[in-house]
Parts: sequence; structure tokens; C-alpha cells
Amino acid sequence: MPSGNWWRAALSADWQQGGFGIYVHWPFCAAKCPYCDFNSHVWAEVDQARWRDALVGEVARVAGEVPGRVVSTVFFGGGTPSLMPPETVGAVLEAVRTGWPVANDLEVTLEANPTSVEAGRFRGFADAGVNRVSVGLQALNDADLGRLGRLHSAAEGRAAYELAREVFPRVSFDLIYARQFQSLADWRAELREALAMEPEHLSLYQLTIEEGTAFGRLFEAGRLKGLPDEDLAADHYELTQEMCEAAGLPAYEVSNHAGDGAEARHNLIYWRSGDWAGIGPGAHGRLTVNGTRYATEAARAPGDWLRRAEAGSEETVRTALSDRERFVELLLMGLRVSDGVDLGRLQGFSGDVFQINIKGLESIGLIKRRDGRLRLTRQGRPVLNGVLRELIPDEAVQV
Repeated sequence: MPSGNWWRAALSADWQQGGFGIYVHWPFCAAKCPYCDFNSHVWAEVDQARWRDALVGEVARVAGEVPGRVVSTVFFGGGTPSLMPPETVGAVLEAVRTGWPVANDLEVTLEANPTSVEAGRFRGFADAGVNRVSVGLQALNDADLGRLGRLHSAAEGRAAYELAREVFPRVSFDLIYARQFQSLADWRAELREALAMEPEHLSLYQLTIEEGTAFGRLFEAGRLKGLPDEDLAADHYELTQEMCEAAGLPAYEVSNHAGDGAEARHNLIYWRSGDWAGIGPGAHGRLTVNGTRYATEAARAPGDWLRRAEAGSEETVRTALSDRERFVELLLMGLRVSDGVDLGRLQGFSGDVFQINIKGLESIGLIKRRDGRLRLTRQGRPVLNGVLRELIPDEAVQV
């Protein structure tokens, strides 16, 4: 392994291989979905001017700490960021452009719920600078939307998606599969309908039951009926891969499918272990400052975050990551994507210190080394958790 200042300098600049982006978390929703474990809250009233100023101030604070970087992506997530006034989105983007140089092809994504009121804001968001929208359809029939606690109908979802395609140059939508009482034939028909809508990008998530959610509490009480067993859920996953590949939307990440060039570039920063600033309640970030990579986390409670942001010291947790923690993150995140991890980056972190079980997993066809990269095989992707535990067996790894 290289030693001395050269090696340390190489690690300190490693984030540049993933790039730099900004994540902005808007924590408010019209209602809390029963499956959702994101940091989202239902407030009767939001002081929009106060929140706009606080978000702008946080962007300026981080820009003062890591100036001069080129911002390639901005992502407004939540919560329901389509509840933000377009003026707030515009003010945040202006603060980004004031604080940093931005890429000529800056990607600005906003997550949207497809109610008719929020869809009517689309043109305002486009004028503010949003050029990519991810629409949370989640299901394409009213019965399942009701079970998922969604406030929109299937017809409203389709209409919002079509409007988004008219307004924005890039549009994605989300669906959840392996839902309650959903047969394989049901999912085949629904996914066929989704693909007929000609998306350039699809995020397809298997329903997971998270602790602390309404679904989690029902599951613990034995009252959440109709969930698929492991074999049926695996069949849903395989069908998803087959149909999306046949439609020209292969999986470039575990849950994300896209045509060539339509990948979500902001999420690729995460998966390629770049740096990003986390702005807003509960937002996580990764920032390399003076050669040290930090994990950052903001206060989760919206009121607490707002008070801290207005005081100029919102960030509540900043943890320096060890070389081993950075190595584990590089593997954990990088193996999620189809092009895998650069072996040169792994060797820069590992050398003789970190021993990973590559040959054993290669021998049973779960990973492969090719063109200087470490990748999962088609057989390895559904068992990513197990692969990671074998590669780094002394770590408690989850994806």
C-alpha cells in the first residue's frame, strides 16, 4: 500500500471521484404514509418566509466551509418538497449559485406527490430552475393506493406524470411492489402498464416493513395481512428485472432502472462515495474538510432545526470517518450500482490492512472483477446483504 503524504493526499481527494451535490430536505407532508420511515411531519401551518431564509442561510454556511467546489446536482427530497413554494426553491438555488460554481449541466431534482394542487405548481418549479422531477405514484390502482395511505387517485397520478413530461425535460416515477395481496400476475400487469407510459427512469422498491411506522406496529401485532412470503417477493424482484431489461430500462442500481444517460446523477454521488451537503431537518451529508471526511447529520425535529439554523449552528452531529469506515462505505454503496467499485480506490484504502473475501465469492458466481472494477453478478444482486457480510464479515452491514 502507498505510504506517507502521497497516500494521505490521495484519500483526502477521493470524494472527487464521486462529485459534489446538495441535498435539501423539506420535512412536511399533507399526511404520513403508513410505510414511511423518512423524517416527515404533518404541520397545520408553516412559516414559509422563515423556512426559506433558514434554508438559504444553511446553504451559505456550508458554502463558506467548502468553497470553490463545482456543484453538479441539487436534490429536493422529503417529506413532500412539492409542497414548497416555488419561490423557496428558487431562493435555495440562487444561494447555491452564489456559494459555488455550478456545472453547465446542473441536475436539479424535486420529488413530487401527484395531487392536482401540487401538480399545478410544476411550471413554477420549472421557472425556479428544477429540470428533473420524480413523481411518487407508488401504485397504479386505487385499492392499493388506499392501502398505502396515499392521498391521490390512480387517475391523478397518471395526469400528474403526463403534465410533468410536458413541463420538465427529465421525469421519473416511483412504484412499490410486493404489496399486500399483490400476486405475481398483478405486478406483471401493473409493470407492463408502467412501462407503456414510456418512462426514462423508474424507481421500483419492494415494500419493506420498518420499525416505528404504522405498518411496523400492525405487523408486530399480527394485523398486517396479505404480505408476500420470501419466495413470492423474490419472484416479484426477478420479474421486475426481466421486464425492465426487455423494455430498455435495465437496473443500474438495486432499485433504480434507466435508459442510457437517464440515470439519477444525484444518487450516483451517494453510490460513488462523493461528497454532498445535507441541508434541512434530519438531512445526512458527507463532507471532506481539510483532508478529513465527515458524516454530518442535522437535527430531526423541524422546530429544533429551524432554531439552530437561525442561530447559525444547525448541524448537530459531525463525525470523522476512519479509513476503515470509508472503505466499508465505498463497498456498501458502490456495489449497489451496476458498474461497481473501482478496485484502485479499494486498494488505496485497504492495502494490507483490510482483507476482503473476493476470491471465495467469485468462485460461487456472486461477484466478478473486470476492467479494474469489482461488481455484483446478476446472481449476486438479490443477495447483496449476504455478499457484503462475506466481504467485510466483522461489520454489521445493511443496505
